[in-house]
Amino acid sequence: MKLDYFMPSKVLFGAGKLNDLAKVKLPGKKALIVISGGTSMKKNGYLERTVNLLKQNGAESVVFDKILPNPIKKHVMEGAALAKDKQCDFIIGLGGGSSIDSAKSIAVMAKNPGDYWDYIGGGTGKGQPVKNGALPIVAITTTAGTGTEADPWTVITHEERHEKIGFGNEDTFPYLSIVDPELMLTVPPNLTAYQGFDAFFHAAEGVIANVATTVSDMYALKSIELIAKHLPKAIKDGGDLNARTQVALANTLSGFVESTSSCTSEHSLEHALSAYHPELAHGAGLIILSEAYFTFFASKVPDRLAIMAKAMGKKIDGLPLEKQALLFIEALLELQEKCGVAKLKMSDYGIKKEEIPTLAKNAHETMGGLFTVDPYPLAIDDTVKILENAYK
Repeated sequence: MKLDYFMPSKVLFGAGKLNDLAKVKLPGKKALIVISGGTSMKKNGYLERTVNLLKQNGAESVVFDKILPNPIKKHVMEGAALAKDKQCDFIIGLGGGSSIDSAKSIAVMAKNPGDYWDYIGGGTGKGQPVKNGALPIVAITTTAGTGTEADPWTVITHEERHEKIGFGNEDTFPYLSIVDPELMLTVPPNLTAYQGFDAFFHAAEGVIANVATTVSDMYALKSIELIAKHLPKAIKDGGDLNARTQVALANTLSGFVESTSSCTSEHSLEHALSAYHPELAHGAGLIILSEAYFTFFASKVPDRLAIMAKAMGKKIDGLPLEKQALLFIEALLELQEKCGVAKLKMSDYGIKKEEIPTLAKNAHETMGGLFTVDPYPLAIDDTVKILENAYK
């Protein structure tokens, strides 16, 4: 076994931890605060609290508030231009994965010339080296979904080319991450479900990836266990702080998985779906794909699915390995039913069956790197078949 471990972010976890922003060592004196174009950060008072806590800590701030649920390149470039114009020396991502991902990408472009797509390795990206690093990043997550507070990855869409591609390096790990479950109490049930399943699939894909290790399995299986137990509770009662805390922990653990293992091609497939249909929430897309995707791999790596079935509370001892693997699919569908997301389908988002060959091709061309960590090599025909089996 070989293992590289690097997770340099300082993580402050727990209810009330946002208040530590007033006293923790900051990486600069002027922050660009990146938030979504929605109203929740302002309406719930999270933006005002963040600005005031920064002031108490001797830091000024400027707000950039245009980020979309599926963030786009245009806003990365606009945010970077604002950061340079206002001479910001660090970037804060406040909100969900889209805001924090955008903050990471803005931090890169605030220090490097050219266009963001010059540095992207897939699709039409030029794959140039990021020579100047990035401004320091502070992640303040108000959702439990992407684990981006504990990994270097950021996902941005080139809106004109329908390319949704992940990117990251050592410089895009957050300098500081604050995970305060009290900030998650206002997330509505449907988004709680989508975000929770996003974290779940980061962990589950990390288990089947061919780069998984004992360390990544440790994080992933605990994340899966916590989500299976507590996500339905958080959806049913958004004010259940313990449930929110357990799901938040699962989410941060899934970020550790992303730092020690990898997502697999399920994410490539979903990125293709939401690149063409940006109204599709990322977590919803993963849910739609999941039964067909993991069923395909059940016969390829049954031992990996079996340990996830056990983490979800299934009794697997004494059963044939193939049956153990299928119990994971059973547990996955049961969890989706409990969380109210079992009936999601592609056609709800305007995706047509005749698009499938284009979507499969896009997945391979834009996020081909994730296909290399699959436990079994997927040919384009396999990818088409998975999408067809997932289609409703």
